[in-house]
Amino acid sequence: MSHAYTPGLKVLENTSVEKERRLPLKGEVLVDKGTDVTPDQIVARTHLPGNVKMVNVANLLNVDAQDVPEFMLIDIGKNVSEGDLLAETKGLFGLFKSEVKSPVDGILESVSHITGQVVIREAPIPVEVDAYINGNVSEVMDKEGVIITSNAVFIQGIFGMGGENRGDLSVLVANREDELNEDMITTDNKGSIIVGGSHISLNAYKKAISMGVSAVVVGGYNYHDLKDILGYTLGVAITGSEDIGTSLIITEGYGKIPMGARSFDILKRHNGRFTSVNGATQIRAGVIRPEIVIPFNDVDGLDSALKKNETGITEGSLVRVIRAPYFGHIGTVASLPRELQKMESETMVRVAEVKINDLNFVIPRANLERVETV
Repeated sequence: MSHAYTPGLKVLENTSVEKERRLPLKGEVLVDKGTDVTPDQIVARTHLPGNVKMVNVANLLNVDAQDVPEFMLIDIGKNVSEGDLLAETKGLFGLFKSEVKSPVDGILESVSHITGQVVIREAPIPVEVDAYINGNVSEVMDKEGVIITSNAVFIQGIFGMGGENRGDLSVLVANREDELNEDMITTDNKGSIIVGGSHISLNAYKKAISMGVSAVVVGGYNYHDLKDILGYTLGVAITGSEDIGTSLIITEGYGKIPMGARSFDILKRHNGRFTSVNGATQIRAGVIRPEIVIPFNDVDGLDSALKKNETGITEGSLVRVIRAPYFGHIGTVASLPRELQKMESETMVRVAEVKINDLNFVIPRANLERVETV
């Protein structure tokens, strides 16, 4: 049988999910291997170096740089508060003194007799990493973080923004073709992960943000409306750091596209369950997909047969088209011809014959991704 390797889009109702929770710098891991954790539980902590403030004492005192050390009133390594006197000239008969005060709270880190600059380091910035999902600590990375394992529903979308969020899952539409409109979103949805069908409008998404909804999961969204939310045009880059409050996960693509039947059915079956989501997306090398994780209560006895499957595309595989003109459509691979075929661009590429809505289309294999369902 023909075979092709390609990135896969996962739509799994029962699988082993591993999430790495790593600090940006070495610090302290707060949990032991084998510990059960909850999403809000802090599993690791560190401190980033504080910001540096440069103070040109030589200029402010109107003295030579080499003389600055003798006018300093605070020793290196000592704490200073905003407004504290850092340096002062002796003046004339004790009068007409020049002085320099600290512009920030921090620690006096260095005094240069070459440049006349004084460096003040502001307080360290605490960084904490939470568990993100319900699960069990399967591995501890010394002073760096942990890996958390959970038996869960795991669904990937095609685009997202807004980073990590969590809450109870609330499916607000009856069918995957239904649009999520403003009237469906109420104050009762505060802190929830709400699910729509084919589309959510700009106004409805803005209402979700104003209501404090944790995240929106929907089939499609208008690409041009992203600029209105973000304030800038989104390029080909990584998302997830946007400060918008309400994460957005698009499962199918841009426009009005019904959510995939399997994704919608799974979400509907797990309506009301606690859910973690992450809108982070990267399309280029090192692909990152937005994700929906619904952990089960029992994290023991994980079925190894349900772990990551990397067999690639074969005949009969469920695939999604990731480029125009059939972007977002899902179909089944009918065949994988061995011969290269010429496309409209005159390039010779390997293709797949894909059955979409009872019609067969010849599509470059590079334009497909496998939808993992087991």
